Amino acid sequence: AGMNGTAIENFVCVIFNVSFMNCTWHVGRTATEDTQYFLYWRPSKKEDITECQNYIKDSCGRHTGCQFQNVTIENKNAYFLVNGSRSGQNIQPYEKKIQLYQIEKLTSPLNVSVNCTEASHRCSIWWQPPHTSHVKKSSCFKYEIAIENK
Repeated sequence: AGMNGTAIENFVCVIFNVSFMNCTWHVGRTATEDTQYFLYWRPSKKEDITECQNYIKDSCGRHTGCQFQNVTIENKNAYFLVNGSRSGQNIQPYEKKIQLYQIEKLTSPLNVSVNCTEASHRCSIWWQPPHTSHVKKSSCFKYEIAIENK
């Protein structure tokens, strides 16, 4: 269903700052300026399908992304559908299932503190794990420290 080359390409979603999600895409290869896309998603099988409320638009006014707030991750599979039309004709739909925890970009560790003593030539470093909506155990995180002599 829909004309070849009209489906979106390069669909990518990223969750950041715990509960914000951006999804973006490129218009189809044969999409004309009057092609319009609509994103629908279902955060889990138990929830209803909803349309994007905050579209990102290109210079032609075509929807090329969506911004979401208050997204909860847990261990959910989310389902995405992008469809649309051009000149009253349907375009090829695009569907994707994403495990939300895999697309989260974590914040840096919080409240980093350093205490160095000149006499012992030692430093102690403390921090708190980054905020996340789905990781319950701080032992799940691994950290890397880069120390530079100045």
